[in-house]
Amino acid sequence: MEETPQPRHPRRHPKVVVLTAPGTSAPYNASDIEDHADVVWTDAEGLPGALPGAQVLFVWDFFSPALHDAWPHADSLEWVHVAAAGVDSLLFDELRESTIQVTNAHGAFDGPIAEFVLASVLAHDKQLHVSKDLQRRSAWKHREVQRSAGQHALVVGTGGIGRATARLLRAVGLEVRGAGRTAREEDPDFGTVVPSADLAEHAGWADHLVLIAPLTEDTRGLVGTEVLARMKPTAHLVNVGRGPLVDEPALVEALRDGGIAAASLDVFHEEPLPVEHPFWQLENVHVSAHMSGDVAGWRDTLADQFAQNLARWCAGEELVNQVDKELGYVRRS
Repeated sequence: MEETPQPRHPRRHPKVVVLTAPGTSAPYNASDIEDHADVVWTDAEGLPGALPGAQVLFVWDFFSPALHDAWPHADSLEWVHVAAAGVDSLLFDELRESTIQVTNAHGAFDGPIAEFVLASVLAHDKQLHVSKDLQRRSAWKHREVQRSAGQHALVVGTGGIGRATARLLRAVGLEVRGAGRTAREEDPDFGTVVPSADLAEHAGWADHLVLIAPLTEDTRGLVGTEVLARMKPTAHLVNVGRGPLVDEPALVEALRDGGIAAASLDVFHEEPLPVEHPFWQLENVHVSAHMSGDVAGWRDTLADQFAQNLARWCAGEELVNQVDKELGYVRRS
């Protein structure tokens, strides 16, 4: 569906609604945002009453789906900005089919998440989790660890985060391939990119299977029984994308039965991860609390992205980080 042409005339003090989570502090640059707009601050409960007449919605409550329920009140909305890289919790059919522009935090998390993936790979290969457990038990146990250089990493997701990850892994000597929507050779960051739809055919190549793909109808449940069965029994799964990329019961079974060696998981179907979930108790699972991109100062970076885009929008300039609403992510230029 064709998008509305970008505005080419200045906008003076548009109405901007900022959707916040209860107990969450406002962006540090709130006063700068208010210099450009008439700002209404609200939570999900108040969103239907705040939206009428608003041209812009800033989703500071990163994963809130509240716009869906408040949609009938979005009578003047032209632009939605989500302070997150993933937009799966925001998008719904009516928004996709509308002329409303959607932008996101593309680029903010590339380096931090790439570093987190590298740390996960090294921690697995160097048995750092095992060493910490032995330390707790005052147990001295010498053992041999793995070289990371020369191993194979298959990075599923070839956007900005995936590319930053590929570059960092290659820098320490891993051989890297990508998996994405379109197969290609001679990619500058991945070399070879295989179709993610054929992931099962390529999963056996990987020592580390890294999930960074956005959550779409095509990627939901991407790593399930078939892919896990094709992986090496020594393989390590890293998920820093979205929890539903993985069939969690199938992964639990593979980890218990020795189908794969370990998993480093930062994202889950349900968050916070329920206390009764088996991931907590499996020694070969390493859990973190959806924090792979959350380095010190990350919220300020997200706030700056919106303020800069708002200034562009008010000046009638083209927005950056525009999401292709059908694909669910920013197209690579």
